[in-house]
This record gives sequence, structure tokens and C-alpha cells, in this order.
Amino acid sequence: MRLGVLDIGSNTAHMLVVDAHHGAAPVPALSHKVELRLAEHLLPDGSIAEAATDALVAFIEDSLQIAEDVGVTEVMAFATSAIREAPNGADVLDEVKRRTDVDVDLMSGERESRVTFLAVRRWFGWSSGRMLVVDIGGGSLEMASGADEDPDVALSLPLGAGRLTRAWLPADPPTAAQVKSLRKHVRAEVADVVGRLTRFGAPELSVATSKTFKQLARITGAPPSAEGLYVRRALPREALAEWLPKLATMDSGKRAQLPGVSAGRAQQLLAGAVVAEAVMDIFGVEELIICPWALREGVILERLDTLAE
Repeated sequence: MRLGVLDIGSNTAHMLVVDAHHGAAPVPALSHKVELRLAEHLLPDGSIAEAATDALVAFIEDSLQIAEDVGVTEVMAFATSAIREAPNGADVLDEVKRRTDVDVDLMSGERESRVTFLAVRRWFGWSSGRMLVVDIGGGSLEMASGADEDPDVALSLPLGAGRLTRAWLPADPPTAAQVKSLRKHVRAEVADVVGRLTRFGAPELSVATSKTFKQLARITGAPPSAEGLYVRRALPREALAEWLPKLATMDSGKRAQLPGVSAGRAQQLLAGAVVAEAVMDIFGVEELIICPWALREGVILERLDTLAE
């Protein structure tokens, strides 16, 4: 069957079309995305502005037409932290339903973490043993740990790269004091949950997903995306530690010139690097392996599993 998945994130709205059936890996057929940046179009009370809602509806309408044109038989949609945390998030999704007839699954942070963990487990398989999975989004940081398909612990922290950039790094480039304050804040938040994620045992494999980690891995020497999904990519802690002070002195324009870094995400790359280093340092992880599958693929795999029931 041909499935369409609409992922409404803090930075980007993305439709992924895949050819899939139970027992096989979903094969990407088409990708359509727009940088809506919902988290940056908020009213003073944190509500999503009407113009942003209109842009979201327009994206979904375009995506539905594309899905129809390429023969998609089912479209699934989900939203994460930007809408989850907005006071009018439920109203926005009601408006989306009224205008597009699409039901959007408003994921909790814990569920987002669990579904991502499922995707990573399926990618690496049982031989990877106990895993730690880390995902830095625009609004939140998801972490999960476990030895099965369902993690023992899954949690979400308000440490997304976009959120932290807006709150802690207003200057471009930021001042040394701003970076120091952010580092202190992030490390306190991560240290507060390390015991929960390690109490069942240390991970045998530590994995990262998301665009932020992929970009950090690329600038520290990982192969480019053109070399394909199956090339091993990793983010070494030592290399990240060397790059962090360099990123802190660059403005977003200079960061956008780095290999693999998009202009739209360049400004928040430093905050993402601060979070990544804190996680690796506090958990004692020397290397994070990059997984090409994440939340979208997890949603697809869950749906395929229901077809076999």
C-alpha cells in the first residue's frame, strides 16, 4: 500500500509518501515539506497566530492533492511540541479538521519518544541490545532507553534547539555569557533525568535521530546524504567538543556555509550542539550513531503492525 504521513513539527511541516506492507521496510516514494516555523509565529500568550494556522491548512491541502496525484490510499497526520504546547493548539487542529477533513494526532512528548524508539529498534534490530535513543527537535528533546521495542523509560524535555535559541541566545552570534547560561541550564535539566534512563542498565548502543544530529555529524566528518541511507554515520563526543566553541563564535550566515547545514536551521545549530554535548557528557556516551529512521517511520511501522492483527 502507499501511505502518506504528515509530520507537523515546530520548524517544518513534512509529508512523506512511502510504499509499505507489513514485514518489509517502508520505501520512500516522495517527500514534500515547507518551513512553517509554527513556534516562531506565536502571539504574546503563546497561541498560534491565525496566519500560521492558514499556512498550515494550505500545506495540508497541497499535500492531500499531491497524495491523491501519486495514488496514496491513506494519509496519517500528527503534530508535536509547537501545537502541543500552544494554548489554542486544540482549536488549531479543530480548524484544520473543519477545513481539510484531516484528523491530526496531537502526540504527547512521551509518545513521541516511544514511537521514535520503535523506529530505531526496527532499524538496528535485536542484536543492538539495550539502546539509548536521543532526538532533538525544534521544541523538545526526546530520550528513551530500553532493550525491547517498547522502551523501559521514555521522556520529553523542553530543550528543543529552536526553543532554546529564542529564549537563551538572542544575539547572532551570541555572547559568551549567553552560551554559558544556556549550557548551565541544559546540563541541569539533563542531569535531573539521567538516573531514570540508566536505572535498568547502561546502553549497549547509543543512537541519535533528527536533523540537528545529522547536521552535527556532518560537520564533524560524517559522510554526506548523497552516499545513501546505509552508510555508517556517527557523532563523536570529542569532535563535537572541538566544534562547539567554533560554532559559538559564528553567526548564522557562517554556520549556513558549513557542510550539511541548511540556512533555515543554522541559527539554532549552536543550541542543538549544546544539548547534544550535555547528553553525551552526562551519560558518558563517546559516540552517537545516527539513525535515518525517526518519528515518521515509527508512525508508519505502528500502522503496518495493525494491519497484521
